[in-house]
Amino acid sequence: MRDIVGTLRMEGFTHPVCIDRDKRLNRLNHFPADPTFQTFLLDENNRVRAVGNPVHNPKIKELYLKIIRGENVSREEETPRAQTTVEADRTEADMGRFDWREEQTAEFVLKNTGRHPLVIFDTYASCGCTRVEYDGKPARPGDSLVLRVTYKADQPGHFRKEVTVRSNAEQELLKLTVTGEAEERKG
Repeated sequence: MRDIVGTLRMEGFTHPVCIDRDKRLNRLNHFPADPTFQTFLLDENNRVRAVGNPVHNPKIKELYLKIIRGENVSREEETPRAQTTVEADRTEADMGRFDWREEQTAEFVLKNTGRHPLVIFDTYASCGCTRVEYDGKPARPGDSLVLRVTYKADQPGHFRKEVTVRSNAEQELLKLTVTGEAEERKG
């Protein structure tokens, strides 16, 4: 911890820095375990705007400063991401018929078919009744990530819920869908 603060001071970095000792931000956002992707700049909506270490890379430092000052940053200036390609074993899962009071989980396997690590930056569920869990570690080329999508019905009925996965794949957004019939079952 002291090393980080000392390095920031030594480099003249005078902007606010958040050090999350309790790892609350990490638990909320599922940040990747790979240190390459652990230094980033968030925008006002807590979305990753730039990735890279501004202490050790003068170009990244200048980019961060431009963003912090509110200067316009062109797409070309933004942090280049090591892009990869990904194949999903499926994009839709039918959870079938089940008692509406029970949770149902479907797994999606994302295989990294590219030459760089596959990193999931964020997932967005279409409602609070759906949650996504995954290991925050990047998948090396040839390896896979498993996303577990859990649905908990608020009431009986047919459902179709969408999960959007944001990653460093060439197609940045991947849409996954779970469907099924949450039924009212008697005793």
